[in-house]
Amino acid sequence: MPSYEMFADFYDSLTDNVEYEKRADYIVNVLEKNFNHDLGLTLDLACGTGTMTMLLKEKGIDVYGVDGSYDMLTVAQQKTMEKGLNILYLCQRMESLDLYGTIDTCICTLDSLNHIVDEKVFTKAIERVSLFMNKGGYFLFDLNTLYKHRKVLANNSFVFETDEVFLAWQNTLQENDIVDIDLDFFIKEEDLYERYSESFSERAYSLEFVEKVLNKYNFVVDGVFGDLTTETPKDNEERIIIIARKVWLWIRLQDVLPMMEQLWLLPLTQQKQFLLHKKYITLHL
Repeated sequence: MPSYEMFADFYDSLTDNVEYEKRADYIVNVLEKNFNHDLGLTLDLACGTGTMTMLLKEKGIDVYGVDGSYDMLTVAQQKTMEKGLNILYLCQRMESLDLYGTIDTCICTLDSLNHIVDEKVFTKAIERVSLFMNKGGYFLFDLNTLYKHRKVLANNSFVFETDEVFLAWQNTLQENDIVDIDLDFFIKEEDLYERYSESFSERAYSLEFVEKVLNKYNFVVDGVFGDLTTETPKDNEERIIIIARKVWLWIRLQDVLPMMEQLWLLPLTQQKQFLLHKKYITLHL
């Protein structure tokens, strides 16, 4: 797994078009107003350099951050100290999330989950969030879409330039909608440029797969929106926002009916035995 060592140093300047303040407002407003949810104790999963974490803290949200990159968290901690804020940061990978207690809300923004390219690891990350999520809690996250991977990122190249760095970005589209991303940083040192390289991959997942995984770990999808909207995503949407609610148990009716039909066919004594062995499932939505 990449450490994002060089990326961490220039992440903020390269993402200054992200509109963090607008995104923070959206997160708070959509959960509080559209879903009547008090954010409570909030986890910023894959928090990166902590910009979103700090904005939520400044809005009065009880929030802490988790990221798998020590380099990203080093930058986050420095920025937090400079602002005089008190925020806990933990260095953990998403699929190995191990919190001190339960949470009421989890956010995961800027295609962080796309950085997981293995379906089993993606599934494990959702499982870990569910493990620490209180019933009725919300998991809000965004994902780059299949459209973006196939049509925008694809095999294309991009160039970014700031006062600090010149960046050459090369994509290679692989199977399963995985895009390999190779970054070359050129940093001016007096009259010369030093070149540093870093590589990572992102994968786009179908909404059907994501919803199936969420349901498996007792999340109900309450909303799927276009980026920073409450509207249905367009066909050419590059980023979608998914809002899922934790319930006691999620099971589809079509999965229950065959089991119930088989149960009623059993003799009464076997029905009782079936129930005593807790094979009968009661829904608590």
